[in-house]
Amino acid sequence: MAEEALNAMEGYKVIIIGGGPAGLTAGLYTSRAYLQTILLEAMIPSGQAYMAETIENYPGFPDGISGRELIERFTQQAKKFGLDILQFTKVDKIELAGEKKMVTAGGKKFSASALIIASGAKWNTLGAAGEEEFTGKGISYCATCDGAFFKDQEVAVVGGGDTAVEDALYLSRVARKVFLIHRRDELRAQKILQSKALGDPKIEFIWNTVVRKIKGQGVVKTLVLENVKDSRQRELAVGGVFIAIGQKPNVDFASGLVEMNEQGYIITDQNCATSVAGIFAAGDVRSKGLRQIATAVGDGALAASAAEKYIEVQETR
Repeated sequence: MAEEALNAMEGYKVIIIGGGPAGLTAGLYTSRAYLQTILLEAMIPSGQAYMAETIENYPGFPDGISGRELIERFTQQAKKFGLDILQFTKVDKIELAGEKKMVTAGGKKFSASALIIASGAKWNTLGAAGEEEFTGKGISYCATCDGAFFKDQEVAVVGGGDTAVEDALYLSRVARKVFLIHRRDELRAQKILQSKALGDPKIEFIWNTVVRKIKGQGVVKTLVLENVKDSRQRELAVGGVFIAIGQKPNVDFASGLVEMNEQGYIITDQNCATSVAGIFAAGDVRSKGLRQIATAVGDGALAASAAEKYIEVQETR
C-alpha cells in the first residue's frame, strides 16, 4: 500500500466523491480555503436535483429555477475558486495508506489527506412502462419537493412504508384527493402514521395492487393498475404519481470502511465526520432526517469546514 500511495496522483489536500449539491458546495468551500481539491463524478455534476423541472423551495429563487440550471450555477461557482472536476470517473474503492486516503477511480489512483463522500442516493424505481418517460413530468420521488405543483389535483402515492404514508398525509393538505397504492393488504408504516392516514377522508387506499404502466400525453394522465390476487387491470386517472418505495445510497465503494446504518447510509457526527478520521460524508448519502438541496448544501459546507480543520491539525503535528 505504501508503494501504491507513492504512485498515486498526489498534490491534492481533499478528494470529493460526487458532484451533486453537497459535493459541489464542499468543493467550493475547500477551494476557497486554498486546499487543492479534486471532485470525482461518475457522470456529470448533477445529483437528483438535476432532474427537477422546477425547484421552488431553494432560497433565493422566488420564481423557481430548474434543477439543471441550479447545478450548472453551483458548478460554475466552484470552478471559479479552482475546484478540479473529473467527470465520467466512477469510484471503485477507497483504501487507507497511513493517514492518506487512497481512491481508485477510472483506472487511476488518487491520494489526499481528507476525503468527503457525497455520492448521493438513488431512488428505487417501479420498473413500470412509462416511468422513465414521465419522470419529472408528473412522476416524482419527493412529495415535499414537488407536492405544491399538484394543488387541487388527484394524485397517487405508491408504497406502504413510513415515507409513502408520510407523503400521502402531506399531499392530502395540497391535493384534492390522494390514492395510496400498495402491493399488500396492510401497511408497513408506523401504527401512528397508519392511524392518521386511515382516518384522513382525502386518502383512499388501493390494496393488493401494483402499477404496470404510466400513460399520458406530455404529462402523466393515467395509471394502469393490476390486482396481484386476480390479475385484473384497470386505469386510474391522476395528475401525478409519487413513488415512495425507498432509495439506496451510493456507497458500495465504502462498504466495510466507514460505519453505516441498517439501510446503508453513512453515520456521521454533527460535523459530518465518519467513524474514520479524515473521512467525511455529506448530502443524501448521510444518515439524517431530511434529504433536500438545502440540507445537502449545509452538509457540504460542514464537511468542508471539518476537513479543513482536520488537515490543519495533521500538518501542525
